[in-house]
Amino acid sequence: MKKIICNGSVLLVLASILMMSSCHKKQEKETDTLKGTITISGAFALYPMSVAWAEEFMKLHPQVKINISAGGAGKGMADALTGLVDIGMFSREVKPEEEAKGAYWIAVTRDAVLPTINAKNPVLGDLMKKGLKKVDFEKIFLTNEVLTWGEVTGTENKDKIVVFTRSDACGAAEMWGKYLGKDQESLKGTGVYGDPGIADAVKNNINSIGYNNVVYVFDMQSRKKNDGIEVVPIDLNEDGKIDSTEYFYNTLDDIMNAIKSGVYPSPPARDLFFVFNGKPQNPLVIEFVKWVLTEGQKMVEKAGYVALSEEKINASLKKLE
Repeated sequence: MKKIICNGSVLLVLASILMMSSCHKKQEKETDTLKGTITISGAFALYPMSVAWAEEFMKLHPQVKINISAGGAGKGMADALTGLVDIGMFSREVKPEEEAKGAYWIAVTRDAVLPTINAKNPVLGDLMKKGLKKVDFEKIFLTNEVLTWGEVTGTENKDKIVVFTRSDACGAAEMWGKYLGKDQESLKGTGVYGDPGIADAVKNNINSIGYNNVVYVFDMQSRKKNDGIEVVPIDLNEDGKIDSTEYFYNTLDDIMNAIKSGVYPSPPARDLFFVFNGKPQNPLVIEFVKWVLTEGQKMVEKAGYVALSEEKINASLKKLE
């Protein structure tokens, strides 16, 4: 049997290394001056990304605590303007009346709203081949001019279309409405609270149609669509068929590339924002947002979002100066 012998000088070196490592870690903790609590609420669209950012930031700064809750973009704006939270998560453009009340916003990432149906829809094959034109969505969500799946696909199917929309004030509904030339208040259908709620409603009704933010359609690990949900292809060139340039919904990475390149229309693609009651003054909040716009952007694609362009990142950082 071989013997491993550690002489005195080796032990001394090992002890010195361990001591230096311990001192270095202690010094890191002592020099980390960031501490305190940040509160965030708002858009379901930005919630998963904000949670991921917060968890990583708290690992880097153990004396910082970040509390986050979802509740819709409307709640995020209201909570930020009343000072209930430090940061509101927001998923649509800020309106002039909100700016007049003191809303200050900074873009932090980008995603899109997708039209969703049940994966066992009775005319799924026809929808995948033909897609739906914008005017078809208008007839479903705005005017109720078509009532059955047969009417919208030109088939004999008599199943009534069950339309779901959001009951909470949210960016997803506002952007989907804007894509159709209107706003959230103009969208018809049964109101359902929250992005997870509308996704579940679509999964549980074979004849349903709704709309969801990307991260509630795809699984972040497999990068494939969640079980029970399918995306209705948009017939962008309105020629009555979906060609290879118009179908980018197979995987999360496909739709992210379509959003990034601008192939997927905007709206319903859009920037996502942090909103504040006036320009942020809290040093801790400022450091967190700066980190989100720099190191935090490296986490975006893995989480199912689209990173901001360098130009937009610089514009956002400038708004913190």
